[in-house]
Amino acid sequence: MSETRYMISDASRLVDVEAHVLRYWEEELELPIGRNEMGHRYYTEENIRLFRHIKALKDGGVQLKAIKQLLPELEKGDVKLEGLLARAGGIPVSTDAETARKEKMQQFQCIMSRLIAEALEDHTEKMGCEISTQVSGQVIKEMDYLLRMKEEREDERFRRLDETIRNSQKSRREKAAIAKEEKRKWNFFGQKKGQAV
Repeated sequence: MSETRYMISDASRLVDVEAHVLRYWEEELELPIGRNEMGHRYYTEENIRLFRHIKALKDGGVQLKAIKQLLPELEKGDVKLEGLLARAGGIPVSTDAETARKEKMQQFQCIMSRLIAEALEDHTEKMGCEISTQVSGQVIKEMDYLLRMKEEREDERFRRLDETIRNSQKSRREKAAIAKEEKRKWNFFGQKKGQAV
């Protein structure tokens, strides 16, 4: 029989706390919460029961440091919360407003730190993709420009070479025509035609 798994929104509703509180308790109490194939948290019936006990202790004024020390007994399952609350007398209990305020501030700072870290990570990833796209586009444009310049230089070189070859051929034809004309002017005896012998 497979165990029932709850997403964080369902678990927070069952425990009657906000989702960020579950994440905060998980981190502060170092609770081993499972993750699915996509890396998302999931909660079992056992996790829900444990969180309900933690909530009851918190509602009774027990600090998370004290709850962390009581975790082995909470995880066993057969505990009476009244007994734990009574025994927490030797463990610091949050009864005054200043201590409760400090704990709330620590919780808020932890949440804010996590949010900022996630935002920075997301922003860094987006910037990396954007920079990569811009650099790739710029490199492609530069490569196109360089290839076009190379083709233009080669075209110019071949045009000049073709022009040089044509001029050379034309010059040879002209020389050959002149030589032929000169040769025609001379007779068999080496005299210019039209001269008396």
